[in-house]
Amino acid sequence: MIRFECDYTTGAHPKILEALVNTNGEACPGYGEDPHCERAGAMLRELCRAPEAGVHFLVGGTQTNATVIAAALRPHQGVLCVETGHINVHETGAVEASGHKVLALPAEDGKIAARQIDEYCREHYNNAAWEHMVQPGMVYLSHPTELGTVYTLAELEQISAAARRWKLPLFVDGARLPCGLAASDIALPDLARLCDAFYLGGTKAGLLFGEAVVIANPALNKDFRYLIKQHGGMLAKGRLLGVQFEAFLTDGLFLEIGRRETAQAMRLRDAFQAKGWPLFVDSPTNQQFPVLPNGAMAALEEKYSFEVWAKADKSHTAVRFCTGWSTTDADVDALIEDIRML
Repeated sequence: MIRFECDYTTGAHPKILEALVNTNGEACPGYGEDPHCERAGAMLRELCRAPEAGVHFLVGGTQTNATVIAAALRPHQGVLCVETGHINVHETGAVEASGHKVLALPAEDGKIAARQIDEYCREHYNNAAWEHMVQPGMVYLSHPTELGTVYTLAELEQISAAARRWKLPLFVDGARLPCGLAASDIALPDLARLCDAFYLGGTKAGLLFGEAVVIANPALNKDFRYLIKQHGGMLAKGRLLGVQFEAFLTDGLFLEIGRRETAQAMRLRDAFQAKGWPLFVDSPTNQQFPVLPNGAMAALEEKYSFEVWAKADKSHTAVRFCTGWSTTDADVDALIEDIRML
């Protein structure tokens, strides 16, 4: 079975494993208070051109989202998010289980717009029963989105301005950020400048596990380590996160991985379109959503794993093919040839 259902089906990039093996015998302080985490944090601050930012390493995306959102919100507040946002459709309601409502907004291609933030906040505070409702307390978006789409720098600047008008912290989920950087005009310094917090995802980009949170807003950074621990995001052997991120950030490996994942996905996209299969959404990243005839889908399922996304009509289904750091040319070549032969 050749696997395309997600971008974390295999272990770690060889350079990540090499770094772990080379440091395996080191004895370090625990819980992220080690030299590797310190160096990786300094590297990330330099890449972001944000020397005063807080940098924290957590074990996974769900813990990261829940922890950052808990740091930003008071008990009566919720988080604005598009209805297709990861915290709304995945993560088993982790944010709401911790006491904060996800305030879901309609999405166009998976994205939130600045005008939606303005409209929601205006309607909330103009409502006579405002104090009986969950107060919008922050804005969440992901780059890329759950549908593989990306924001432009102009869109992010508009969203940041709207969030600041309403004094709402802006948080960007970067679980697949290397692909987002490869497919957009947004760079790490832009995120550090325009957001209160964001994270660079490693789990879906060649690390065994781990995410790196960058906090530009000092108010969110206060007592953040308490919240990491409380939300199950703190690793006792924290040096394993630091070592991985040192390698990930060295010589732009994270950018190289994002570009390669995206390039492999574009090859698949070209094959889908050459076959005449439409795309459910126009994604420029490593997630591709062709609409397949059901017969073709059944034939491909014999050899390939991919995710069924949505029924298009009685005879067609939208599916997701996802490339990862370990997707080989041979895997892509085989799929392209099988598509051509159908």
